[in-house]
Amino acid sequence: MAAALAAMRRGELVTDELVMSMVRERCGCLRCHGGFLLDGIPRTLVQAEALEIILGQLGVALDAVLSYELPLEEIVDRIGGRRTCAKCKAVYHITARPPEKDATCDRCGGALMQRDDDRPDAVRVRLQAYTEATRPLAEFYAERKKLICISAQGQPDEICEHSLRSLQEHLGVPML
Repeated sequence: MAAALAAMRRGELVTDELVMSMVRERCGCLRCHGGFLLDGIPRTLVQAEALEIILGQLGVALDAVLSYELPLEEIVDRIGGRRTCAKCKAVYHITARPPEKDATCDRCGGALMQRDDDRPDAVRVRLQAYTEATRPLAEFYAERKKLICISAQGQPDEICEHSLRSLQEHLGVPML
């Protein structure tokens, strides 16, 4: 985990080997009868192929892959606007959820900091690497009819509702 955090602080993606070792550590969660959700994995074709092997060994099927789409500058604004309290780790956003007093945590009065990997230049580096790595991945899952593209514009509850509806439609599950 420390190696993953160090890479993210530098604005880099975590290596495929490290990501897959973290998935293997949690493979018991992949057998949950209620299903599972993997956030941010796989991000590369190598990870997708390794995940297929792991799931195959567990006798677990992957139903779908959700791909959230948002314009680059909106992503940079969202991530670049995050601020975290140095003391209690509360999270704010400079425009969407600002603190009452500028740069000060409402909960504990601690200083709000911008994480190194949330700085706009680091976000752009990560997104460039992400885009290059995931293009073949999107094709991989589209060919398998597993890819669901979802707009990430709107409020979190709206995006969640749209995601659930899209997943239900994809799986042929009756709408709730």
